Amino acid sequence: MQKPQARPIALLPIAIFLLLYLGSGIYFEYVRPVEDGMGFYIMSVVVAFGIALIVAFFQNRSLNFNQKVAVCAKGIGDDNIVIMLFIFLMAGAFSGLAKTAGGAENTANLLLSIIPGNLALPGMFLIACLISMAMGTSVGTITVIVPIAAAVVKSTGMSMPLMVGAVVGGAMFGDNLSVISDTTIAATRTQGVEMRDKFRTNILIALPAALITLAVLVILALNYPSASMASYTYNIWLAIPYFIVLILALTGLNVFLVLGIGIILFFLIGGAAGTLNFSTAFSAMGDGTSGMFETIIVTILVASISALMKEYGGFEAILAFIRRFAKGKRGGMLGICLLTGFMDIATANNTVAIVIAAPIAKEISHEYGVEPKKVASLLDSSSCIFQGIIPYGAQLLIASSLAGISSMSIIPYLSYPFLLLICMLISILLDRKKKA
Repeated sequence: MQKPQARPIALLPIAIFLLLYLGSGIYFEYVRPVEDGMGFYIMSVVVAFGIALIVAFFQNRSLNFNQKVAVCAKGIGDDNIVIMLFIFLMAGAFSGLAKTAGGAENTANLLLSIIPGNLALPGMFLIACLISMAMGTSVGTITVIVPIAAAVVKSTGMSMPLMVGAVVGGAMFGDNLSVISDTTIAATRTQGVEMRDKFRTNILIALPAALITLAVLVILALNYPSASMASYTYNIWLAIPYFIVLILALTGLNVFLVLGIGIILFFLIGGAAGTLNFSTAFSAMGDGTSGMFETIIVTILVASISALMKEYGGFEAILAFIRRFAKGKRGGMLGICLLTGFMDIATANNTVAIVIAAPIAKEISHEYGVEPKKVASLLDSSSCIFQGIIPYGAQLLIASSLAGISSMSIIPYLSYPFLLLICMLISILLDRKKKA
């Protein structure tokens, strides 16, 4: 099949999306700030992408309307896209059920009960790492852990931004590696790789950054008086399903089976513990899947827009630009990171950034010989790095609101995201070409 000719004008839909979404975000965040400080969430990402899709349909008169619909259907119907949508639904059901059952709170309280007071700072980082890996959401982790971390700060002379920065860093670590995180799902399915393969590649980048962060936090913690840790109550049985899901996921078991087992465990244990009954369990699963609807709709819209842009020659235009600067495999990998990072800065949503960048990253993968599992790792890591440090992202906005500080004050203390960036760049520089 002949490749379409490179046409930069084919990228107009993405330009329109960025103008609407980023433009409105800047206006409502900095020019005319809204009361809740969430200016980048005034414009619905679904509406912005919907308008961008309309623009795409008005382009390229060589195809009629029905032919353009067929192009979109082919993009949406890709096996990996369909699997990704199904996983989103199951992950939503699992998260909703686990939250209502009290899994996150009990797991956090269990871990808090064993942390020494003089290691509260690195302890909070570790707890955020584990909770985020179990829950599959950095925002959910921050919502659960930051109020506890803020209470710990009050019993010491510790810096609030320092403590919150540690929690945010741990949340991004777990989000990056969790098998039920929407970023992991998007990164792996769009590249057609197994989650375990992406995890093994990703851990080589993320673990060194986490260990260095942990060491730094231990050293800093020694300069503060021991925190007065409260007595936290927990039901260990409600924490067990999370740990089982983590272990099963790391063994490489099919993600549908992992999530299915997790749902059954929380259903049974939550019922036995009295935190769930028949009606609340199914209601929670419904709420969880409903929470994924926006992500699913965005995925469908982006798949449609991407298919049209590729058909019109937009991908070839981006590849032509990258070819001018990227020399060899390492240049291709760096191009993937920069593309994903730019999309995250523009959308303030790491999942959306991955979904937009993934099809182009796949083309770069083929052209420069980058292994799909490495591409998935770079997509997820890049999006988590930038999502963790932009002051208008949901993570920092929610963390700062809960802690009563500004999002900008947290940025200097975000050790993990910055160390992850360094480790990712080192992994690219040290990458060796593999013989065919």
